[in-house]
Amino acid sequence: MSDLDLTLLHAALSGIPSLDRSSLLPALHAVQKIYGYIPEAAAAEIAALLGVPLAEVYGVIDFYAMFYREPTARRVLRVCSDPACALKGAETLLQAACDHYSVAADEPTPDGGLMVERSPCLGLCEHAPAVLIEETALGGVTIGGMLQAVENPHIGLPIGPGSRLGGDLHLLTANIGRGRPTSLQEYLDGGGYRGLRAALQTSPGEVIEQVKQAGLVGRGGAAFPTGLKLQGAASAPGEPKYIVCNADESEPGTFKDRVLLEEDPQRTIEGMLIAAYAIGAEKGFFYVRGEYPAAWQALNLALAEARQTGYIGEDILGSGFGFEIELRLGAGAYICGEETALFESIEGRRGFPRLKPPFPTTHGLFGQPTVINNVETLCNVPFILQHGAAAYRQVGTQQSPGSKLFCLSGDVARPGLYEAPFGISLRHLVYELAGGVKGGKGLQAMLIGGAAGVFATPEQLDTRLSFEDLKAAGLPLGSGVVVVLDERRDLRQTLLQLGRFFAHESCGKCYPCQLGTQRQYEILQRLAAGAPVPGDLQRLQDVGWTMSEASICGLGQTAATAILSAMQRWPNLFQDKSS
Repeated sequence: MSDLDLTLLHAALSGIPSLDRSSLLPALHAVQKIYGYIPEAAAAEIAALLGVPLAEVYGVIDFYAMFYREPTARRVLRVCSDPACALKGAETLLQAACDHYSVAADEPTPDGGLMVERSPCLGLCEHAPAVLIEETALGGVTIGGMLQAVENPHIGLPIGPGSRLGGDLHLLTANIGRGRPTSLQEYLDGGGYRGLRAALQTSPGEVIEQVKQAGLVGRGGAAFPTGLKLQGAASAPGEPKYIVCNADESEPGTFKDRVLLEEDPQRTIEGMLIAAYAIGAEKGFFYVRGEYPAAWQALNLALAEARQTGYIGEDILGSGFGFEIELRLGAGAYICGEETALFESIEGRRGFPRLKPPFPTTHGLFGQPTVINNVETLCNVPFILQHGAAAYRQVGTQQSPGSKLFCLSGDVARPGLYEAPFGISLRHLVYELAGGVKGGKGLQAMLIGGAAGVFATPEQLDTRLSFEDLKAAGLPLGSGVVVVLDERRDLRQTLLQLGRFFAHESCGKCYPCQLGTQRQYEILQRLAAGAPVPGDLQRLQDVGWTMSEASICGLGQTAATAILSAMQRWPNLFQDKSS
């Protein structure tokens, strides 16, 4: 590497807060931004500066889909091919791009100018089909529009297509709809940071008690009581303690956290500050998806505003409480949405999930007591502290208090983000709020909870959307995903897309998931082609149950849930088409 290159490298690394192992992902991002890939000499220099063995640096590079070890292309066109976009013609878009540039998917053009990639969910499901051109996200694209955007990169396209918002109420989404980030002043004018002020005027223990009384549980899918997390970390021995915001929203069909971060980032920051005060943490991390450039930019601006006005830093609002937040950008790994894999990534390692116990509240980030929640969960905390637990419980049901953000996509008339109280029916959400099936077509199925979810039938439309009612109906709430499929759709194709997604995203740490997702995908390929072999149905069930029972993390444990539910509801799908 020339002296000039070395100078560029060191300049890129100068903005990283600390040069240790935990800075590995930021360092790799900085280098790739310069060269378009991570040259061998740059990897060696990073290894030396951070004190990380070069072999481990390469292991991290190879683990994340958005890092490249070899020269690829100056620009990358990522075409989402997961279920919501596939329903809207993503495969046609992908093939058109490949044909236009005379390349295969995931291969660069001969001049190295462009690479067309098949991408997992971009979190733009309500704008399907969607593409990401470098840091510009485009939704509702046509073939012509996509090619024009690629060939004219300086025509001033917006970085994100904005939000489509609806619902019965707007507690969490009060500042959504501007099509841009809410400024700090706008947030304050709407009552922002009053929850933090209320928290700082009471004790940390009282803050935890308020959250417990409110009945807030995690909104990412696991539904663990938030107050118990805070209590566990606060009482755990060990310093320092950490707050982590899991903004690695990668579940196909989910986009609520993206919208919250893009248009109202201060609300999540306030939730983190309150949680930090409650457990005695002085530092926190945001971990944002690599595919969320608009959210990343909005957060950077919001954090800068909050620091300048004294909401982040030392002696916040004269309380003696201090807290700092550091951003981390992911690099394309669905598994990093799993909390312990996310910790590993922040620490500068491959995102392999850890065995539990121990749990994060006692042994989390850097082995210290940690509270980790997703964006939507943290956005609930300011309301609770500002208005009180009793006011929070006036919304929703007794066992499922509060509101929920639902992500509707697919064959629905008005795809978008809907905020509603727990307890509304699935019918009310799909037909009254979102306008029903597009074009008046018949409803065939609804995928509830995302790729790791379960298929629901039209007969289940009157199920109430609460934890207790969904559990009784055998349906997951998950992250609030509802993908609608009309009567025309071949569900075998949707199952194939789900199988491909999990086969691609399995981290490979445990054998049941590593091998199981591959075998599941192979069987689904045969079924989609109408050419199953004898025993495929039983094999698919065996593989699914093995993954569910023997995998060490949620990815493998749920990689077959949608397929198994489809087998139960529509056994005819798994018969030879020619028979």
